[in-house]
Amino acid sequence: MMMEETGEASFAEMLEQDFEDKGRLVPGAKIKAVVVRITKEWVFIDLGRKSEGYISGGELLDSEGNISVQEGDTVEAYFLSARNNEMLFTVNLGGEAARLHLEEAFENSIPVEGYVEKEIKGGFEIKISGNIRGFCPFSQSGLRRSDNNEEFLDQHISFKIIEYRENGRNIILSRRAILEEEREKQKEALKLTLQEGMIVKGTVVSIRDFGAFVDIGGIEGLLPISEVGWARITDIHEYLEVGQEVEVAVLKLDWDAERFSFSLKGTLADPWDNVHEKYPEGSVVTGKAVRLAQFGVFVTLEPGVDGLIHISNLGAGRKINHPREVITEGQTVEVRVESVDVDNKRISLVIPSASSEADEKRSGKKDLAHYVKKSANKSSGSFGTLGDLLKSKFESKGKK
Repeated sequence: MMMEETGEASFAEMLEQDFEDKGRLVPGAKIKAVVVRITKEWVFIDLGRKSEGYISGGELLDSEGNISVQEGDTVEAYFLSARNNEMLFTVNLGGEAARLHLEEAFENSIPVEGYVEKEIKGGFEIKISGNIRGFCPFSQSGLRRSDNNEEFLDQHISFKIIEYRENGRNIILSRRAILEEEREKQKEALKLTLQEGMIVKGTVVSIRDFGAFVDIGGIEGLLPISEVGWARITDIHEYLEVGQEVEVAVLKLDWDAERFSFSLKGTLADPWDNVHEKYPEGSVVTGKAVRLAQFGVFVTLEPGVDGLIHISNLGAGRKINHPREVITEGQTVEVRVESVDVDNKRISLVIPSASSEADEKRSGKKDLAHYVKKSANKSSGSFGTLGDLLKSKFESKGKK
């Protein structure tokens, strides 16, 4: 048994190498070959390769019902198909033998190779088994509808015959059936290896407002808009396009319900990992006001890192009813980091000038520089000396 398995494998390898060395035959290709062996049902021919071809003996009968060729004769034949390392030929292209071959392929769900000749209404005209014509609807040309029909033209592609009627005069072909079978095999292989948390490569196949669908070869899953990046995204089309190759992390695998989800964000560094170093408490930084709420303003310091300025810190000492009274969405603002909570991903921000006023109110006093400034503003002449200012202040207290 071991020797037989080894022999079969070697034969397959030699046949494949033979195809590579001498060029692959396509259905309809015409050859001249020598008859090397005749049986009751088949005539075998030498192809000049490591494998032989065969022709149905019924195609070579004379008027008396006898096979009309002998070993050593040369015949002209047309290639029909290759199956299980056997190559079937016919001497009557488009005749009954070819149609019988296609009918057998239909009944046994055997793939046939066809040449995509042209686009017609509703699909493509396909030439199979030489000059027999079939029809492949657009809906059966792939796993999903393509916007570029020209990519299929002038291609040799494998199809399944899904309808065979009127003795082969009405043949409907499907490339989708072939692709679905291949996809199912890929899916079964993924079940054995794919795990949540793994990083895989995929292709964006469609985009919706709520996310994108990514094909990783075997399965297709949803990449939610919230998982595209760390930044808050309003228009996913600004980040992804159909056909784009991406690396995603596997978020969820539900094989029974066939629901899968991925994350692009999961492959990127978390910007909150070094927030303490980049935005220490007390530091003054610049950000962009991205959302106004009744209770305050959200400010983006960098993609994925937002802070909040509470409404109480926006009025510069006066009460306001809504942040829009003092700030507009999209405005660049200078802020001071008041507190950082990495665990809950929260940063409290204040406007530097507003925070100074708030500190002064809480302390119940103003610094000396404030008094100098206030007194100077009231003076109609020169600022005077610091001593004059202090003296004036104490005298006013004495009068009281």
